[in-house]
Amino acid sequence: MLNDPVVVVPYDPRWPELFEEERVRIEQAIGSFVEEIEHVGSTAVPGLAAKPVIDIMVGVRSLQHSPVLVERLSGIGYLYLPELERVFPLRRYFQKLRDGRRTHQIHLVERSNSEWWDRHVLFRDHLRSHPEVAEEYASLKYELSGRFREDREAYTGAKTAFISGCVRRAERDERN
Repeated sequence: MLNDPVVVVPYDPRWPELFEEERVRIEQAIGSFVEEIEHVGSTAVPGLAAKPVIDIMVGVRSLQHSPVLVERLSGIGYLYLPELERVFPLRRYFQKLRDGRRTHQIHLVERSNSEWWDRHVLFRDHLRSHPEVAEEYASLKYELSGRFREDREAYTGAKTAFISGCVRRAERDERN
């Protein structure tokens, strides 16, 4: 499972390029099933400190094609973690490792009517358009990564209130 330590590093300007390289590889492997591919998470926000893992959200028409998608994504170096479906039944999770360290992860979800998709894009876009909020988030992440280096679940849980507040503000902004 995901048991690597929580390490937050300064923004790397190569992250968008690394995403774009993977996006092309993913499209070549499973493009006929894909509706949309997005770079999400902190590596998708210019200037934001992050865990150095490129977070990729792949929206497909249906998860019923999962066996084919798993096979094809495995063919381009992604490891499928089916045990995470117990926790996230509407998502398929994949990771790519280099030298035993996660470098990329894919969240495969059905694109239509996906609250998970919408929430992640909204949060990313909010941070991109509000650099002061992104800076505040970076400070929180550094602090939490120091406290929860060996407890990824606690680290993620401790960020929840901040993220939820940002999403609520972004939803309010969208309505106005």
